[in-house]
Amino acid sequence: MTELRLLSSLSELPAESWDALHDGSNPFVSHAFLSGLEQQRCLRDTFGWTPRHAALFRAGKLVAAAPAYLKSNSHGEFVFDHAWAHAYDRHGLDYYPKWLVAVPYSPVTGPRILARDLLARRTLLAAMLEQTRRDGLSSLHANFLEEAELPAFDGHWLARGDVQFHWRNDADWADFDAFLAALTSKKRKNLRAEREQVRRAGASFRVVHGDEASETDLADMHAFYCATQMHKGNHPALTLAFFRHLATSMPRQLVLILASRNGETIAGALCLRGGQTLYGRYWGASEELPGLHFETCYYQGIDYCLRQGLRVFEPGAQGEHKIARGFLPVLTHSRHFIADARFAKAIAPWCADERNGALRYRELVLQHSPYRDPTADPLPRR
Repeated sequence: MTELRLLSSLSELPAESWDALHDGSNPFVSHAFLSGLEQQRCLRDTFGWTPRHAALFRAGKLVAAAPAYLKSNSHGEFVFDHAWAHAYDRHGLDYYPKWLVAVPYSPVTGPRILARDLLARRTLLAAMLEQTRRDGLSSLHANFLEEAELPAFDGHWLARGDVQFHWRNDADWADFDAFLAALTSKKRKNLRAEREQVRRAGASFRVVHGDEASETDLADMHAFYCATQMHKGNHPALTLAFFRHLATSMPRQLVLILASRNGETIAGALCLRGGQTLYGRYWGASEELPGLHFETCYYQGIDYCLRQGLRVFEPGAQGEHKIARGFLPVLTHSRHFIADARFAKAIAPWCADERNGALRYRELVLQHSPYRDPTADPLPRR
């Protein structure tokens, strides 16, 4: 006998029960990260995020769960559905609230339907579909899914896809010079010139983990993050208390890359480390120096991966400028249930066109690979 329970806070579940449902390689779905967002006031109704996590119990034991939220807007999701909301509004219908399975503010692929087995995953999804209908919600969404989870989504779901740019070390480069040697001569020359610009400007770099970061380091990084968010016209939802929480609860997974000049910290990038992957999340700077963004957000991250033996670096969403710096396109996946069959039927061809467009775009980008051997594509083409 299974039972679906809806949780208004992740604190309603013991951390060990939640974390037993995933392998720990993706820090964003850990109890520490997700509960920290709630406890440190990064998620508020006024921001459009209301926790409504789904937990499936079998004989009183947690067998599946999903980080899920009622959304009163589509901000902070990175899978854009504003046109769908506008279509609902034009027909006098409410698109919000909708139900979203995701990691807030994080366009990072990872497990979303945490489960002990495929049956539990499918059972949880079926229960969430039924709950969506019962509550009269417009839709249920699951963003940035792992490919291994896709078979659990049946024909009720619409498929969407997009492209991100990731770096991989499937060639076993030993150091940064070996990585550079794999690039075309022009790209290699340009990359070296960018790094030299930063060095000549007098910037130096240090990498600190959460348990090595001082209060000043965390405060500086938060100030950089806030400045970047406000420059983009966004409200900086993540609090300094959340940065402190990451440093104490995930001390070796939090990675700060900090740039200094004339004795002052002038830029920083906040990353999370999990399994074989480094995830770049936020950056900011108090000074503008040529090449500073590329060095802080990309080259220092690649260098860290090479030193630490990490295979993948995901520096964040979007950005064709990453291609010339060794990052190649990979597909992302999301699934969407639209409760109104008429809207689902109307949206389906658009979703198919979008995914086909993403596939074509990826193939086009790969024709401009920065690597000397463009046939040695280190990324899966699925």
